[in-house]
Amino acid sequence: MFTRFFYILQNFGLPVSLNEWQDLLDAMEQGMAGSSLTGFYYLCRALLVKSEAHYDRFDQAFAFYFGDIETPEGLPDKIWEWLDKTLPELEITDEMRKKHQQLDLDELKRMLAERLEQQTEEHHGGDTWVGTGGTSPFGHSGYHPGGFRIGGESRHLSAVKVAGMRKSQEFRTDETLGVRQFQVALRKLRQFTTRLEGEKTELDLDATVDKTCNNAGRLELVWERPRENAIKVLLLMDSGGSMAPHSFLCNQLFSAVNRTNHFKDLKTFYFHNCIYDWLYHDSSCRQSDYTDTEYILRTYSPEYRVIIVGDASMAPYELTRTGGIIDWNLHNDLPGIEWLRRIRNHFEYSVWLNPIPRDYWEWMDGAFTIRKIGEIFPMDELTVDGLERSISKLRSRKAVQAI
Repeated sequence: MFTRFFYILQNFGLPVSLNEWQDLLDAMEQGMAGSSLTGFYYLCRALLVKSEAHYDRFDQAFAFYFGDIETPEGLPDKIWEWLDKTLPELEITDEMRKKHQQLDLDELKRMLAERLEQQTEEHHGGDTWVGTGGTSPFGHSGYHPGGFRIGGESRHLSAVKVAGMRKSQEFRTDETLGVRQFQVALRKLRQFTTRLEGEKTELDLDATVDKTCNNAGRLELVWERPRENAIKVLLLMDSGGSMAPHSFLCNQLFSAVNRTNHFKDLKTFYFHNCIYDWLYHDSSCRQSDYTDTEYILRTYSPEYRVIIVGDASMAPYELTRTGGIIDWNLHNDLPGIEWLRRIRNHFEYSVWLNPIPRDYWEWMDGAFTIRKIGEIFPMDELTVDGLERSISKLRSRKAVQAI
């Protein structure tokens, strides 16, 4: 039953297992979906969706499989005149819910065609004709678990309509939605030092509860030394040129990083297209305000986590040749790709975030340089999901490989 729906859910990126699918079938056999598509929708979502981040994908898959039931076009003007009325809210009883079964789309279309051929006058209430109120599958201001709404405003949304509204888009994490989502993802990069030094200024709630219980309810506060985050972050961001369309997205990440107080140290530098002999102190990449890349490699320890943000899209010579830099009056003695390799070898915890969606990497103009840089750094999309995947690489030595 609904085997194709199972595969459609997976095609839309929902991690649905066979065990969860079997739970759904068992629940349906027990009648937990009721007799309506709406009940089936909420039952599926409860059993198959593990995270609110997947609600939107589920809605898309559901609407795709069951089809969105829209008001038919080409209805006679006389029908629209009959429907040009607004009725008070209809009270839905249990008897109404039990009376009607969910109809498939083809059956609804066939029934509507028959009604239009036979109907000669307007109807309000009832359960058959095109009209208002009542429980007919055709009309408005009434109730039917899976009919056509014709005219009026929707009051009792069907499951397909609910799915089609996609109210859960803001929960998605495969799209970049705001500073807050980036902050939550960056928080996972935290690593704390041990509590060996400093004043005991932090209340240890668990130990306080234990002590109080051991004292037969007499309160005894237990204090502990606070732990500090030991993570150091080096953020390198491409600025200008082809990055201009992605400036808002990069600003969100920059804001999230700077608002995050979970790092022991944070340094930010900028470059244009590729990293060469210089890393700049602001996004204008002024030649009078920079730090030598060689100095950064000598000064910053390998324990820094390096996050490089850029589209990795440039002319091949900018990446592979001496003197390939396109900035005016500058000349790079070492090809950009060699600087990237040196950075990767020194900072073993390093990743590259690309604001261009992955689907475009292989066929856009900068495909060659994207591929070459992707061979040096683990590269992912600049989305919340992509950032979380990159953070997992920054936390684990298993992802480290020398170039």
